[in-house]
Amino acid sequence: MRKIFFMLAFVLSVLGMQAADITPVSNAIKAGNADLLKDRMSEEVDISVPGTSKKASGNEAVAILKNFFQANKVTEFTVAHHADKNESGFLVGKLATSKGEYRINITYTTKDGKMLIQIIRIENK
Repeated sequence: MRKIFFMLAFVLSVLGMQAADITPVSNAIKAGNADLLKDRMSEEVDISVPGTSKKASGNEAVAILKNFFQANKVTEFTVAHHADKNESGFLVGKLATSKGEYRINITYTTKDGKMLIQIIRIENK
């Protein structure tokens, strides 16, 4: 009986550890549309894009990304790596734009099943 209880507890804990759905963030980046990230930003975001690096409010981070996307038309975005651990995770992607290639690193937390970006870095490749 004890074995069955522990097995059931293990199965339930594994089922509770679902990876965050990064699709909305990935699609927003593919589209070069920072406005689609408004509800995915934490209250404070550590953001770094070429020419700018700062801690910003979520709205300010969206504005910085919007300027970046306007100056660098996105032609392709692929997720190279994605990992979750407990209630946080990260993704690394390759971004091709009209002005060159970049590497994107995003660190996030998950709150109520929703991915919230804490850090976003876009660096020259």
